Amino acid sequence: MADKASLTIGDRNFECDILSGSAGPDVIDIRKLYGQAGVFTYDPGFTSTAACQSAITYIDGDEGVLLHRGYPIDQLAEQSTFMEVAYLLLNGDLPKQDELEKFTYTITRHTMLHEQLSTFYRGFRRDAHPMAIMCGVVGALSAFYHDSTDITDPKQRMIASHRLIAKMPTIAAMAYKYSIGQPFVYPQNDLSYTGNFLRMTFGVPAEPYEVDPVIENAMRRIFILHADHEQNASTSTVRLASSSGANPFACIAAGIACLWGPAHGGANEAALNMLREIGRPERIPEYIARAKDKEDPFRLMGFGHRVYKNYDPRAKVMQKTAEEVLDRLGISDPVLDTARELEQIALKDDYFIEKKLYPNVDFYSGVILSAIGFPTDMFTALFALARTVGWVAQWNEMISDPDQKIGRPRQLYTGPTQRDYVPVDQR
Repeated sequence: MADKASLTIGDRNFECDILSGSAGPDVIDIRKLYGQAGVFTYDPGFTSTAACQSAITYIDGDEGVLLHRGYPIDQLAEQSTFMEVAYLLLNGDLPKQDELEKFTYTITRHTMLHEQLSTFYRGFRRDAHPMAIMCGVVGALSAFYHDSTDITDPKQRMIASHRLIAKMPTIAAMAYKYSIGQPFVYPQNDLSYTGNFLRMTFGVPAEPYEVDPVIENAMRRIFILHADHEQNASTSTVRLASSSGANPFACIAAGIACLWGPAHGGANEAALNMLREIGRPERIPEYIARAKDKEDPFRLMGFGHRVYKNYDPRAKVMQKTAEEVLDRLGISDPVLDTARELEQIALKDDYFIEKKLYPNVDFYSGVILSAIGFPTDMFTALFALARTVGWVAQWNEMISDPDQKIGRPRQLYTGPTQRDYVPVDQR
């Protein structure tokens, strides 16, 4: 491809540089276009706009590829620990043994919350959504940890990163405990990241809690599969907030708020509710017919993706995990039977093939989390817990990027042109 793109506006010609990354499509550099030509580009949702350079995560939606720092997501989900993936996203390479031990030790020693934050929870209603609580508590961290809010200091940025990764499981588990009226369970440092979270969520002070290795492994995979996903809505929100110089805790709280939306982090809950509505495999044809009917508002949740136009590579790992969890728990779940059958029918149906509607990560994750014992309103909170690693990595990368400026999207103005004020008695 040529290294320049030509643009003709009226009788004037302009040239823009074409930039190439290590993978993916080339991009047209339009940073000087407004200054030279006096025009903006128009791209609602930024679906064709590269807002940054990043070396963290690469997605090829047409081929169904997801790489973290070059490593395929299925390899990481099957073979690595969540701490390895966290280190990889933050630092660029998989850790050596001593690096992993040091990193794990550091994260483990940051898992406790400031004790005053336990009283902060009591300001919420018992029936508050866990995401509402997490937005508030994470934003409040900046009021308790003043020694890690100076974004110009690399050491403080790293301390803040470690704190956020370490404390998010504690924050999420406490939100759940508060909602059901049980006492908070403090972290236990000899457990893994996922094992510790399970104990804080489902353990009680009255008796010891044994972490089930099958459930622990399932949560490890879920956390890894949700750790980062390139420039999605919540990650872009974190970057936009951080571009103003906001402290890291405020930026991650902004990401949590964005993730809360049903079109983003709430999709697994919607997919599970849909499968429950279908109820049993024999009712699937009825619902597929409804999905094809343009006059029917019903939509099949858990199919299709903004980026993937092929099978979501995370969905394959989720399907295997769902079967392992239900088998371990001895659950015969008609919802999983419905999910399996619906997937097989959809993959062979011309309507779904033509529209490239393949199962995504949300299709099976809700089944798994429900079987483990999480209420549906905790699903998005778990997503936020896992995605914090990616948000923090993206935040660090942005702060270190000399080309980044404060975010300032432009608009196509369609309102009234200038008009003079008229006093109220003359209108």
